[in-house]
Amino acid sequence: MHRFDPVDLDLLRALADDPRASYVALADRLGLSRNTVQARMTQLEAKGAFLSFDRRIDPHGLGYPLTAFVTVTVRQRELPRIAEEMSAIPEIVQAHGMSGAADLLAIVLCRDTDDLFRIDAELLAIDGVVRTETALSMGELIPYRMQPLVAQVRARRGRPEA
Repeated sequence: MHRFDPVDLDLLRALADDPRASYVALADRLGLSRNTVQARMTQLEAKGAFLSFDRRIDPHGLGYPLTAFVTVTVRQRELPRIAEEMSAIPEIVQAHGMSGAADLLAIVLCRDTDDLFRIDAELLAIDGVVRTETALSMGELIPYRMQPLVAQVRARRGRPEA
């Protein structure tokens, strides 16, 4: 596992604030040369610091205003195949393996409750899925973010924040 140094953390934090920032803008903001920023970004990419890039798209504009959290209990030995079959359902936008009573948590986007019922039936039709339980999101209160965590790590490393 790679441990980020203070310059890496400053770059990550600046990118969390402005994901579209150019190397020149990052260099100006952090007081670094453009070449340094470019080299560091290349190193960060090579070390796997960045997850796949996908702009956040508002599902409402696609006609999918409801978000559901579906826990899925499966036959354990079949988990990899089941996850692969679940990935073929476009409305499942993310899934996590879990500890506890359920084995998977799927984040599902749907048009309405009838659509959710259809998607749940697709999940239950996958061989090895034992049961599902569903909760509807009442609204996103804290959107996905990394900046506060990067700032905390940076502060713990002892140098002032950029």
